[in-house]
Amino acid sequence: MEDIFMTDRLRSLLPTVRQFIETELIPLEAQFSYHNLPEIIRILDEKREKVKLAGLWGLQLPESEGGPGLTLCEFGQLSEVLASAPFFGHYVFNCQAPDIGNMELISKFGSAEIKEQFLQPLHEGHIRSCFAMTEPEFAGSDPTRLATSALRTGDAYILNGHKWFTSSEEGAAFAVVMAVTDPEAAPHRRASMIIVPTDTPGFQRIRKIPVFGEAGMGWFSHSEIRLTDCRVPVSNLIGTEGMGFKLAQERLGPGRIHHCMRWIGHAEKALDMMCRRAGTREIETGVMLGEKQFIQGFIAESRVEIDAARLLVLRTAHNIDRFGQAEVRNQISGIKFYVANVMLRVLDRSIQVHGALGMTDDIILSAMYRHERGARIWDGADEVHKQSIALHILKQYGLDLKKKRSHVNTES
Repeated sequence: MEDIFMTDRLRSLLPTVRQFIETELIPLEAQFSYHNLPEIIRILDEKREKVKLAGLWGLQLPESEGGPGLTLCEFGQLSEVLASAPFFGHYVFNCQAPDIGNMELISKFGSAEIKEQFLQPLHEGHIRSCFAMTEPEFAGSDPTRLATSALRTGDAYILNGHKWFTSSEEGAAFAVVMAVTDPEAAPHRRASMIIVPTDTPGFQRIRKIPVFGEAGMGWFSHSEIRLTDCRVPVSNLIGTEGMGFKLAQERLGPGRIHHCMRWIGHAEKALDMMCRRAGTREIETGVMLGEKQFIQGFIAESRVEIDAARLLVLRTAHNIDRFGQAEVRNQISGIKFYVANVMLRVLDRSIQVHGALGMTDDIILSAMYRHERGARIWDGADEVHKQSIALHILKQYGLDLKKKRSHVNTES
């Protein structure tokens, strides 16, 4: 943790959270398996009650909603600690994706009616939610291209469409759905976000999508869904019509801080496992693995890369708190692809140091790698973020490629 970003609130809070993680959650890793998820989830739900009794529930909430009101920079540092228990920490503290993003979205833009009906039980951990934006027919790099429609008829919307990689749909009580409400509007004003309860007639899960062969369950899973004449009240609209793209950007900025700090927590865990292995594994009589220079290189590179990644993310979070995310959107794009790659490199090195053991489910590294390889794709592929940053930089040097491309398209 970097002292320059530490606060008095965190100094009093982090030791308690860290102790809970170390005593209640990390010992569960030995039981973790995708094939054992129902039992693991049952145990984790019991741990959630312990979090409530310990007074640690709702750490992500603003003071107006009963939370401590942590800044994004403060919560990011907390998120790293939670990630030291991969798969478990964020769920047990009720700040797992996509719920935390949906909470932030509804808290900021939802009506009083929506907050009472959907946000309050989500805060209390009585229900879970999912997020449905991506469609298989269109590239996810352009969220303005959507076919899912929401036709207003009187006091209701009728939704029809096809979504996939709907995060955490299995077991969710409602979905936040991105749908076109005005196809004639400008591209960034066509869509809206609407809450659709998953028990609405016409809401159908086609399948859970296996990722690297594992379909998972609950908040571990992704689903392909179809909406067929799903009727919901107009009051389920978040914000106003046409705000869908704006809401998506509002959601993704803080979300990338959450993700990046979680990835740093995973990288720290992988480095810790790497060092323990290097210090205890005898590869020849009297010779430890850590005595090999290339293993020392793995350790040194990992340490420096993690430290650099953390500083980048906390700087970005601090600047979002100060200036708003629109002012630092290039920093947000930068941490997204940089930290994802740091985490995956450290995980890969740790697996390599563990040898064949690292590829098995006897330890948690292979499950972490399978689950997190998508980090370079979720919320915008690396290449999209790199291009966005490069276009902004080149514009400062007088080369406006966006304007040039628009001019070419107009002439053709």
